Amino acid sequence: MNWDIVAGNWKQYSGQVKTQWGKLTDDHLDVIAGKREELAGKIQEAYGLTKDEVEQQIKDFEERNKD
Repeated sequence: MNWDIVAGNWKQYSGQVKTQWGKLTDDHLDVIAGKREELAGKIQEAYGLTKDEVEQQIKDFEERNKD
């Protein structure tokens, strides 16, 4: 998954992100705006996960949502 494409089409991807990580609010999604590092930080904050756990979840998300 190319995160430049995600950033450019964030409105489309944000629905998939919200489905995967339901605790993220619309405000979180606005802050993330397609930036992978922001996404990781907000997931970590919302779910209390370690950085490694979050990275694995994002990798799994990327695999499921390949272009």
